[in-house]
Amino acid sequence: MAPLIALVVGTALARLAGLAGISALDGWHPALRVGLALMFVLTGVAHFAGQRRADLIAMVPPRLPGPDLLVTLTGVLELVGAAGLLVPATARWAAAGLGLLMLAMFPANVSAARRKLTLAGRPVTPLGRRTVLQVVFVATAAGISFGP
Repeated sequence: MAPLIALVVGTALARLAGLAGISALDGWHPALRVGLALMFVLTGVAHFAGQRRADLIAMVPPRLPGPDLLVTLTGVLELVGAAGLLVPATARWAAAGLGLLMLAMFPANVSAARRKLTLAGRPVTPLGRRTVLQVVFVATAAGISFGP
């Protein structure tokens, strides 16, 4: 739920900043870029932080080799993508790349739900709810990539 909150709050605050006169944030498209970037900073940092990292490693489907390396690589890609979203010249490509990354990582969510993992002392997000969230996140990335 924290990624959704980061996306919504980051977008809303950026849009308010645009309305308050910050021209670089004047419009929904730049505000969405900021919100999605904030979301990916939050999730990207989790790939390197203690128990969150261990939880993400546990989510990697068992048939994939090097789960710790995969978590590191995806964390780096998320952070680089977040930075790319904030640069107008690279934002569309960054959003497209992050959308593809989310699609590539979704099987880990399916695997974790099917294995009924407990992360940070709580069961993983149920697959139905996780799928809806993923659709929202991928749609946001697509909106940035193909938007105005």
